Parts: sequence; C-alpha cells; structure tokens
Amino acid sequence: MAIALALHVLAVVIWVGGMFFAYMALRPIAASQLDAPVRLSLWSGVFSKFFPWVIASIVLILISGYWMIFGPYGGMKNTPVFVHIMQLLGLIMMAIFGHLFFAPYKRLKQAVASQDWSTAGTQLNQIRMMIGINLSLGLITTVIGAAGKYWI
Repeated sequence: MAIALALHVLAVVIWVGGMFFAYMALRPIAASQLDAPVRLSLWSGVFSKFFPWVIASIVLILISGYWMIFGPYGGMKNTPVFVHIMQLLGLIMMAIFGHLFFAPYKRLKQAVASQDWSTAGTQLNQIRMMIGINLSLGLITTVIGAAGKYWI
C-alpha cells in the first residue's frame, strides 16, 4: 500500500501542480508580456513537454489507484466513499484531458505550425478553460484524497 500510495501522490502532484503553475504563474505573464505568435508558440512547446508527463501521471494514477482498491481495500464494496468520490472526479478529469489533448491541442499545434494565429488563439482559449476546470477538480480531489478519511 505504501508504494502504491506514494506513486499515486507523486503522479497527482505532477499533474495538478503542473496545471497550477501553468494557469496561475505562466499564463498571466505570457499573456501580458508576449505577442500572439511568440505566446502561442510558447504554449504549444510547453504543452508538448508537459502533456507526456500528464499521460504518464494518468497511467500511474490509474494503476496505483486500482492497486489500492483491489489490494488493501479488497475491492469496490470495501472501498470508503471518499475514495469513490476521488475516483469519479479523477475519471472526469481524465476525460477532460483526453478531449483537450485530441481536439483543441491537436488544432493548436496545427495552427501554430501554419502560423494561423487567430485559430491558435481560439484553441488556446479552449485549452485554458479546460485546464481551469481540471485544476479546480484536481484541487478538490486532492483535498478529498488527503482529508477524506477523517470525515464522517
């Protein structure tokens, strides 16, 4: 259980922490200091480095999470309610990321490559909204995961 929990937490920190940094620190500075072509190229490059880490984190979260559910907890019936809530929110986050990755991010890369800055800006705005939602869900899920066992 200790190894699974450590891997689970590490993967969550990478994903949620990366979103927090991108959304709360990098985004405001990039928006205020960089012209559209530079800003959009920057984001395309940042995502190309960050998203493989997100995919690896998702795989690790799923493996470690179900390892704990079907190992120490002994299956879904014995799993505490807070874990089921965490699981549901995590699966929603993964679905949002999947859409983000295969739709607006794919279009952002294509638009940046062809220097279509208007389309790239539209796609970045969609990505920003989805990351904002996922960041909110990720922070809520983290609190549930950390404190859920102490709630009645």
